This record gives sequence, C-alpha cells and structure tokens, in this order.
Amino acid sequence: MNKDIYNSYSDDLSQDGAKEVWEKCVEIIKDNVNWRTFQTWFEPIQAAALQNNILTLQVPSQFFYEWLEEHYVELLGKTIKRVLGREGRLEYRIVMDGGNAQRNKTSVKMPGGTRPQNNHSNYVDMPLKWDDPNNIKTPYAIPGLKRMQVDPQLNSNYTFDNYVEGDCNRVARSAGMHVAQKPGATSFNPLVVFGGVGWGKTHLVQAIGNEVRRLHPNKTVLYVSAEKFINQFIDHSKNNEINDFINFYQLIDVLILDDIHLFIPAAKTQDVFFAIFNHLHQSGKQIILTSDTPPKDLDGMQERLLSRFRWGLNADIQPPEFDTRKDILEMKMRQEGLEMPDEVVKYVAYNVQSNVRELEGAMIALFAQATLNKKEIDIDLAKRVMKNFVKTSSRELTIEAIQKMVCEYFNLPYDRLLIKTRKREVVQARQITMYLAKKFTKSSLKNIGEHFGGFDHTTVIHSCQTVENLMDTDTDYKESVLELQQKVQLASI
Repeated sequence: MNKDIYNSYSDDLSQDGAKEVWEKCVEIIKDNVNWRTFQTWFEPIQAAALQNNILTLQVPSQFFYEWLEEHYVELLGKTIKRVLGREGRLEYRIVMDGGNAQRNKTSVKMPGGTRPQNNHSNYVDMPLKWDDPNNIKTPYAIPGLKRMQVDPQLNSNYTFDNYVEGDCNRVARSAGMHVAQKPGATSFNPLVVFGGVGWGKTHLVQAIGNEVRRLHPNKTVLYVSAEKFINQFIDHSKNNEINDFINFYQLIDVLILDDIHLFIPAAKTQDVFFAIFNHLHQSGKQIILTSDTPPKDLDGMQERLLSRFRWGLNADIQPPEFDTRKDILEMKMRQEGLEMPDEVVKYVAYNVQSNVRELEGAMIALFAQATLNKKEIDIDLAKRVMKNFVKTSSRELTIEAIQKMVCEYFNLPYDRLLIKTRKREVVQARQITMYLAKKFTKSSLKNIGEHFGGFDHTTVIHSCQTVENLMDTDTDYKESVLELQQKVQLASI
C-alpha cells in the first residue's frame, strides 16, 4: 500500500475510534452535569484522534482549554479512565482563527489533566455559546438602530490635545498615544494605568478611546467603570442572561475598564472578567485598565488575573508637579475664556498640590467669588478663597524648606547639600540656598551656616555676594535664581 495512502487510512481509523470513545464519554458526562453546563462546555468539543490510549479532543480556544482543565479536570479524568482503562489519558488540540481575511486556522497541542481544580470559585455555569451579534441584548445599544452599535460612553472633552504632559505622566501618555494608533497590535496590551485619585487616569484612558475612534472609526470602543461592570453582571445573573453579558463584552475591539481595584471583593465578577480578558487578548483586541494602586498591590485579586495584567505595560501617573499644575490652570483658562494675573496662577498652582480636580475647583471658586463680589482677582482674594482648599495661614518659611526646593530644582539629593565638597554643582546650589535663606527667613547668618553642616557666617556672606555678582554677569544663572526666588516667595505668602 502507498505510504501516504496508509497514513491517511490510519488517520481515518484513529479519528473513527476517537469519535466512538468520545461518544461513550459524553453519555457519562451528561449524567454528571446539568444541561446548560453540558451545552456550553462539552457539546462544542470534537474528538480528533485516538492513539496509544491517548484521546485527543479539539477545543475552540485557549480559554476553553483552561476552563475545562480548571473546572472539569476531575470529571474528565475519571470518565476517560472508565472508558479507556487505567492507562487512558487526554490531550487537547486548540484550533484558533489566525485573524486574517482568509481566517486561517492554527492548531496548538496541550496536555490534559495538568491543572488543579479551581477552589476559589463556585461559578462554573459560564455560557460561551456564540450567537448572532445583532441578536445579543447589550447594555449600551443605541436606541433606534436595528444592528448592534455600541455607545462608547466616552466624554468627548477628554482628548490628548487638552491632556497636559509633564514629568508626572509622560510615560503613560506616550504609551497611550502608541496604543491609540495601533490598538491591539502593540506590546502594550493590556495597558494598565495606575495612580492616585484625581491624577488624570480617567482623562488619559478616555483620550485613548476618543483617539481610537478618530483614527479607526470601524472599531468598537467602550469605556466602563468597574462599579458599573459589577452591577451589570449582577443584573444579568439575576435574569439568567450571562450568555448575552459575556458575548457582548467579547465583541468589543477596545475595552477601557476604570478602577479595577473595585473587583477585589467580587470573586465571581473576576471569573467573568477573566473569560472576557482571555478572549479579547487572544483575538487581538485592546484592553486598557486603570487602578488606584499598582497591580502588584491588588491584594485579593486572583493571581491568574494579576499575571495577565503583567503581560503588557503597567504605567504609573504621579501627582502633577508645580510646572504641570500651572500649565493645567492656564489651559483651563484658555478653554473657558478666562483671565487671571500670572502671580495668582502661580499662587494657586503652588498651594493646591493634591490633585487636578481640586486645582480646577480652586480656579472655579476664585472666578465665582470675583464675579459675585464684583472684585478684581488678586493675591488677597486668592488667599481668602484658598482657605477652603488648603491650609495657608500663618506659615513660616524655614531654611529646610528652601533647601528642599533648591535640591528639587537642581535634581540634587538633599544630603549632598550638607556635605563639604568643592563640586561645582553642589557649591552653586548651596550658595543660592544661603542667599535665599538670608533673603526670606529671619535666621541669623550663623544659624544659616549651621544648617549646612557647620559653615561660619563669613561663608554665608561670601556665598550671598557670589550669587549677586553672578546674577549681574550670567543671564542664565540669573533666570534660575529668579525662578527659585519666585517659588520661595509663593511658599512664604
């Protein structure tokens, strides 16, 4: 017999035997699971081959394989041994769409019975039956349209154009721009943006969503808060509509999920999101997440989810520094057509350091007070308004505070300023600090010198004179000193 014909004939016999064995297994499985579970997780399985007491089953996705192994490994193992004997074993063949226009199929072989039973969830009836997308009941359908079209739930005011870039958010913003240009096709999938409340996470991820819609109008984008996601899941569970819930989210091209730390107490929601995450990621869809804490600190989140969060990029956003806060205020003023003296802008930016929301609130309150009282906006008005936002009264400026401002400005460690060294950058920073301390504090020359590791008063006098001389001859040096002087003045108001 021709070798190729023999191999083909052997494959046919192997497949026929596999089908027969699997049919016997199915009869046993039907007696041990409910109808919906069987329809969802066992009916789609096809017998692929049988060789040396190893039954190979064909499943439609990596997630499908993982779910079977996590939830039904014991049932499958006992069933296979009952039909094939003690030597019976199981393998899987995962057949996936290649994602191109021809929908090429790729096959991956996986061992069976290698994963432990999942003990952290009793939720095993998770439907994954594929329906016509236009017949899925969606929580975000646009009324009046027969075909499924999703309302993206995006705020059109959140764009990259009005998202002020600074040292605090440069990496996250750059990654977001990259994702918006090629959603699902970069290594930043998922993109996890984390940082404190009011630091600009929601603005950034919604800006990504708006940019995707502008560049890729055919892609389905959806922004949803974790709280709303949880509530939707609960509602769909009560109505026995989990199938629609999962299928809907698996159809999204760019899913933006805000505040995932709220998933921590919701174990069943984590299970569902795990299924959705796997499908989207394997399908080349983009996932964007935000959290108030780094993923590694999400105690209570399932480890399998945390491991997937680490697949892409975790980008942090820090509280905005002074220059960024000032730029944010100026941008908001331009948007609203408002004007405010530069010294007041700097005063507000210096004193509101917590988050962007309070910064915007302070600006609005300032303009409201000026309008209602028919007064010009000045420092005195700003001081009165700012009492509602920060504690600014009776603040005495210290030498230590000036030292820290100068170290931050020149990017020097604080302890370097106190060590006796002749390195130019340290000497220059120390001289400027002594000059500012003499100008803005009531400390004696001797006391100032002692704050720098024991210098005497003559060193302080020499430092102040050196600063004044350099300001007369070096324009760049003068600008640096004046900028620092302005920061100290704002702190002393």
